[in-house]
Amino acid sequence: MKITWLGHSGFRIEIGKHILLVDPWLTGNPSFPEDKRQEAVVGATHILLSHGHGDHSGDAVALASELGIPVLGIFDLMSFWAARHDIETLGFNKGGTVDLGGVKVTMVNAEHSSSIEGPDGPIYCGAEAGFMIEGEGHVIYFSGDTDVMADMRIFHDLHRPDIGILCCGGHFTMDMRRAAYAAREFFDFKVVLPCHYRTFPLLEQSADALAEALPGVDVKTPEVMEPVTI
Repeated sequence: MKITWLGHSGFRIEIGKHILLVDPWLTGNPSFPEDKRQEAVVGATHILLSHGHGDHSGDAVALASELGIPVLGIFDLMSFWAARHDIETLGFNKGGTVDLGGVKVTMVNAEHSSSIEGPDGPIYCGAEAGFMIEGEGHVIYFSGDTDVMADMRIFHDLHRPDIGILCCGGHFTMDMRRAAYAAREFFDFKVVLPCHYRTFPLLEQSADALAEALPGVDVKTPEVMEPVTI
């Protein structure tokens, strides 16, 4: 398995026979080097989208069209796009599981908001979510944008994720202290990768506090486009 951070909350996850692009915001992402775009998307088989905000969904439609691959996400937004764009979508909802063939993706709850930009302001298209991604003997919890939730205890009990990809930049999501609390109190991660940080000055710039608060957990802080092999 290889997990490559695409900056902000975007990831390329090579798992089983699949290459998943999760919240792949590339265009206009100040953390993502434009000359690495082809390297980031080559061979991708699916796009997973946690919610509609542009810093997560901005490239989803274009990539789905360019690569000829489906976008998976909340039913409402997928239906909205399917009616307006010539792309393949697969809509499901919280608690639902999609079997991709050797890799299973379960949508779980998140606490945030979700909208896309419309001509007269935000268009609300369903709800925000996270994902449990199961394959190669591992379970990855991709938190999406969220705060700490008591639901996380249920996520642990049902899915037992050993890898956590956690938003932790603060202001719009959990900060490092809250993400560390979530990881420590609700989960038993072996590996944690922080995201939704460093992108803008408004967000936290270092994950040192997260690592310090999680002794015994392998908190990995790769650079953008630096793959982590697990």
